[in-house]
Amino acid sequence: MPAVAPQALPAAKIPVSVLVVIHTPQLDVLLIERALQPGFWQSVTGSLDAPDEPLAATAAREVAEETGLQVGSAAIPQAALRDWHQTNVYDIYPLWRHRYAPGVWKNTEHVFSLEVPAGTPVRLAPREHRASVWLPWREAAARCFSASNAEAIRQLPRRVRCGA
Repeated sequence: MPAVAPQALPAAKIPVSVLVVIHTPQLDVLLIERALQPGFWQSVTGSLDAPDEPLAATAAREVAEETGLQVGSAAIPQAALRDWHQTNVYDIYPLWRHRYAPGVWKNTEHVFSLEVPAGTPVRLAPREHRASVWLPWREAAARCFSASNAEAIRQLPRRVRCGA
């Protein structure tokens, strides 16, 4: 009988992530619905791929992976991505704790915003998200399942006026 090669376990997620609130100049906010959790609407989120990955690089990578939008392109210049220098520490939802090393139950989230022109089309990653919608910021905040995401959206008008 041939030997069966053991399958490598996926690496544990790093409990440091980014939250990117994508919005238009008119403060319409992009929300995306999780593919495996219908009704879980959110902004772009994602963890660092490596402990030394710069936060802005993580934000740009996650935006590209989840929406197809390219930060640093002619349509979306690098300056459109703003680091709010705000962090949120929260308990990892029990639904997703298995992705982290044993005993890890807190995540540190770094908040960014990304301004894009109105009408910017998005291309979802179907394994991650099933739908997208642009909503006025108040409606977007009310639809988010994550408290930290909703709070970031509520801060958006002030952050944009202050230059984040």
